[in-house]
Amino acid sequence: MDGVIVSGARELKQATLFERAARAASGFAALGIGENGAVALVLRNDFAFFEAAMGAGLVGAYAVPVNWHFKADEAGYIVTDCGAKAVVVHADLLPQIKDGIPADVSVFVVPTPPEIRDAYGIAADLCAVPPGAVAWDDWVARQTPWNQPPRPARTNMIYTSGTTGRPKGVRREPATPEMQAAMGAMVARIFDIRPGDGMRTVVTGPVYHSAPNLYALSAARDGGLVILQPRFDAEDLLRQVEQHRITHLHMVPTMFVRLLKLPPDVRRKYDLSSLKFVTHAAAPCPPDVKRQMIEWWGPIINEYYGGTETGGAIFHNSEEALRKPGTVGKPIPGAVVKILDAAGKELGPNDIGEVYLRIGGFPDFTYNGMDEKRREIERQGLITCGDVGYVDDDGYLFLCDRVRDMVISGGVNIYPAEIEAVLIGMPGVQDCAVFGIPDEEYGESLAAYVEPQEGADLTADAVRTYLRERTAGYKVPKLVEFQHGLPREDSGKIFKRKLRAPYWEKAGRQI
Repeated sequence: MDGVIVSGARELKQATLFERAARAASGFAALGIGENGAVALVLRNDFAFFEAAMGAGLVGAYAVPVNWHFKADEAGYIVTDCGAKAVVVHADLLPQIKDGIPADVSVFVVPTPPEIRDAYGIAADLCAVPPGAVAWDDWVARQTPWNQPPRPARTNMIYTSGTTGRPKGVRREPATPEMQAAMGAMVARIFDIRPGDGMRTVVTGPVYHSAPNLYALSAARDGGLVILQPRFDAEDLLRQVEQHRITHLHMVPTMFVRLLKLPPDVRRKYDLSSLKFVTHAAAPCPPDVKRQMIEWWGPIINEYYGGTETGGAIFHNSEEALRKPGTVGKPIPGAVVKILDAAGKELGPNDIGEVYLRIGGFPDFTYNGMDEKRREIERQGLITCGDVGYVDDDGYLFLCDRVRDMVISGGVNIYPAEIEAVLIGMPGVQDCAVFGIPDEEYGESLAAYVEPQEGADLTADAVRTYLRERTAGYKVPKLVEFQHGLPREDSGKIFKRKLRAPYWEKAGRQI
């Protein structure tokens, strides 16, 4: 079938997508955006995301997805850091970021469509392009399609945070044909996306995230049916699978949990026999959840492991999941994984250390403007995502914990240092520690321990309100506790492990 993207009642045929991307490319070039330039995208799952990302790629620029939860300071930092000369933004998101956009950056506004408006309960008057703003659709229509040869391919520049400082942009070098082949092989292995196969999929996760971004763009380029789910809904996904005879899905374990919580009669209601290949990643999947999904959907559940920096280098299928409960898999062809100790020495089977990996032939990267940060995570030519684990006697990788103080909640990476940096500025807060605790649905949720100043009258609601006004909503801790004399290391730093450990001991797991 010819390629088509569907969102709500709207459709965008692949041929039209490519034409609009070519028009956008000409417009970007006229703004002075060319090779190694950047276009920032503050968009939910919508057609404009694909048009702008592909248009940027044609002129050799980086499309830079920005988490649409971000406020002005957070989004503005990324727009400035990547050197974007243009921002494409949904109308309802413009008010929360406009104060962070530099005055010399062109802003194109996309009407927020009805399906997104309804999914998030957005007021209708916020969804229209405001007076005086440049409408994306009108601007694209005025451009002449780009008719020059495409520039060397660049992947989207995804920003990923560390435990300290601001987010870092993963900036890959232009891909040679050999590198493109390596990336294509990875996509075929972990996503089962192959040109001309006519795969039919629902994009369940936000496309500003690294893996859904690569998955959705690959599916849109290679034909077939791509349905954009504005917001994940478990029963709606089952309905889409039956109605559209969906063959492929990319998911995170939280979605599995929500699906398994549906009443038995709802789960039995839909015909899911069209599904051929379901893959997941982004967070640990409890073995019993994996087993239940395999029992329900059949031996079509697959898993991969990697990061924005490394790509999906580790993979396993349902048979391996049942035979090796808890594994994240073995290296794909061309990939290498090693377990190294603190001194960089390679460890043997079943010895726990930091996980380093790489895919041979994959385009290299640096952190935009932070080459030294890139060097910090490399050893022996391999890259670490900050996880601790071991490889068993059969070559299967198991994860035990994370080196870095990162929380993964529902497949979303959250960095406590960012939240702590905001919270420490709240009047009455002497010190604070934010960390992850077990959550049945999301895998992890956030906890904040706050040490009040003497005489301060703080409440959990006040802390959450303070953070909600200054950071994205998903960074607001679910649990807020107050404690004088927080445990500290000899250096004076709060001993987070002592705060975190009791919660995980009760849960019987470490990640």
